[in-house]
Amino acid sequence: MEESYIGTVTHYFARPMVCAIKLEDELRTGELVAFRGHTTDFQQQVTSIQIEHAQVGTARKGQEVGVKVDDRVRKGDKVYRLE
Repeated sequence: MEESYIGTVTHYFARPMVCAIKLEDELRTGELVAFRGHTTDFQQQVTSIQIEHAQVGTARKGQEVGVKVDDRVRKGDKVYRLE
């Protein structure tokens, strides 16, 4: 599978299992992404994207978004789109 870098994790909220991602490329719900870091390495489908607590289907480069995650991520982890 081909990977393209789309952003970096800036925060992780353990209780709702949501992370904040600063986007360097567009992100859409339904896309397959990979989270990679020093101790992080998993893939998941994006099921929920929020901007300022509002549900959206697409987020653009430069935005900071909240994404529901299946596993723990850490600040500084990289996010890649899998194609």
